[in-house]
Amino acid sequence: MSSTMLVVGPKLGVALVVLTLVAAVVVTVGELGHGRQIMVAAVRAAIQLGAVSLLIAAIVASLWATAAFVALMCAVATATSGRRVTGGRRGWWAGAPIVVGSMLVVVGLLLAGLVPLRGIAIIPIAGILIGGAMTATSLAGRRALDELTSRRGEVEAGLALGLLPRDAVLLVCRPAAGQALVPALDQTRTVGLVTLPGAFVGMLLGGASPLAAGVTQLVVLVGLLAVEAVAVVLTVELVAHGLPRPTAPRQGRGPRSRS
Repeated sequence: MSSTMLVVGPKLGVALVVLTLVAAVVVTVGELGHGRQIMVAAVRAAIQLGAVSLLIAAIVASLWATAAFVALMCAVATATSGRRVTGGRRGWWAGAPIVVGSMLVVVGLLLAGLVPLRGIAIIPIAGILIGGAMTATSLAGRRALDELTSRRGEVEAGLALGLLPRDAVLLVCRPAAGQALVPALDQTRTVGLVTLPGAFVGMLLGGASPLAAGVTQLVVLVGLLAVEAVAVVLTVELVAHGLPRPTAPRQGRGPRSRS
């Protein structure tokens, strides 16, 4: 039996192109405004995965190289999340929730001996957790800023009643930002019934027993809940302290005057 789920060949390339075009055409016809981004994302994914596959094969034998690659993943996730939240390039604040949330769990798993101190084990686990922290930070940050923009009057009312600025902001944006945990919660609740996540499927295809694959996936899912909970709380605190701030277009303002 083949050790891979898909047969690599010309048909796979054609299928990827067709799926990308379908997604781009659908969002274009539906006027969702992301047709070009889908095409760019698909091309970038193909290039990046090819390059990363070659890079990982070269660095997994070195713990120093593995650490450098994990740091690179954190930096890219930070820049991506920061731009996604603020719509600009001043996004290094996002490094706090992403790095603290993900690295606490990664280091904990290593110290507990649940993840071996080898690059081939560290990189995929770190990548999953960093990705979860990035998603949670982006969702929490965007929703918190949207709430502050649309409910600014409530913040000012809280200040007028004597609330501290942090407390007034948290009162408005904390419930909305907490919704960023919903995807991770739904994935964990429905695992095995609706979805079979990548770690589980990958271990099965690699020859692991169903029990070992299930236990590994459970550790990943619970770890993601911890990572994203930390990331959301830190993101909300940063918003309450003025980082990040919504850009002018996200506040619904018109073009700035040139006077």
